[in-house]
Amino acid sequence: MTGRTHDLAAFTALGFVALTQPQTNITLATGMVAIFANLIGGIAPDIDQPTAPFWRNLPIGGVAGRVFDKFLGGHRFISHSILGVIIFGFGFHYLLEILRPSFPHLDMMIIWWAFMIGFGSHLIMDTFTREGVPWLLPIPVKFGLPPVREFRVETGAFVERFVIFPGLLILNGYIYYSHYAVLLNLLHSHLK
Repeated sequence: MTGRTHDLAAFTALGFVALTQPQTNITLATGMVAIFANLIGGIAPDIDQPTAPFWRNLPIGGVAGRVFDKFLGGHRFISHSILGVIIFGFGFHYLLEILRPSFPHLDMMIIWWAFMIGFGSHLIMDTFTREGVPWLLPIPVKFGLPPVREFRVETGAFVERFVIFPGLLILNGYIYYSHYAVLLNLLHSHLK
């Protein structure tokens, strides 16, 4: 999937979780940082690809991307597995613990969950692509849905651009429309 599809999928997953399991004690600042963390989580597994949008937006991104590519074993390897979920989850949790004293009013657990929701959505979306995902690494088998590779989505092709991406937009509309009262309550409690 392309970066923008991963961003939208991460946002969709976060919206679904936030509106079906609302946090009554969340602050506006935590919510805004959580959305940002979610979008970072949505593209984080592609840190193993030197041409990923994450690296293109950094001044020395090309060089750093090639280093991470080699370190993580190439694209769709460690960062696209359950092992990667664990490594990135612990790493991001550790980073948030370091930042906690500087940002005492942020709920780091909500921010961590937002990141992990984005990260998980990336792997789920990539499971539907032709390449599949090595969920059980170090077992070198890539899993995909549907099981027949030829029926899976080709990254950046017609189905992704004109079926999946618009489908996610429609799903967002449905989620926010069907949970409008919850959304309104969250906004009223934080925007006074």
